[in-house]
Amino acid sequence: MTGPHHQDYAGAKLGMWLFLATEVILFGGLFLLYAVYLTRYPHEFAAAGREMHVVFGTVNTVILITSSLLAAMAVTAIQRDESKTALRCLGGTVFCGAFFLCNKYFEWSAEIGQGIYPNSSRLTAGPPGESVFFSLYYLTLGLHGLHVLIGTALLAVVAARVQQRSIHAGNYALVENSALYWHLVDLIWIFIFPLYYLLL
Repeated sequence: MTGPHHQDYAGAKLGMWLFLATEVILFGGLFLLYAVYLTRYPHEFAAAGREMHVVFGTVNTVILITSSLLAAMAVTAIQRDESKTALRCLGGTVFCGAFFLCNKYFEWSAEIGQGIYPNSSRLTAGPPGESVFFSLYYLTLGLHGLHVLIGTALLAVVAARVQQRSIHAGNYALVENSALYWHLVDLIWIFIFPLYYLLL
């Protein structure tokens, strides 16, 4: 007979997967829009892609891959009731999320300083395809950055609850679901990085 705890866990897991599906649809729509305009403006997109700061993008890729590994380790640790290890892993994930956002701030500051932002005089005077590229870039990465901010805050709350022992080996659904959300954030970036930073 299935107990109430198992039902709550299964319901929370199903709810998270349904939520993640809506996120996939959201970003999938943006990637589809990118593909349509790439077909229309291939040369302009390639020229705009050469304006991107590849070093910033590469560093952020390493940061998010590392953070996903730490999030997975945190889930394993809490399942083993190793709360101290889980806290260290969650703290590392939160640090990576904050580092990603700081890195993105400096990257966007540099780009805006160069006149690369939607409706800037530099872009409006250039080919329309480049303006479309950077509009999609700011929209997609801004939305992704918002997800990173939400995920970082969520994982910080989870870490606090682990420290308070309200999350433990017998009740770890929130850790697991938060890690799933974070893995999606990482996965979306894995698509963003080549589309915008490695386009030649």
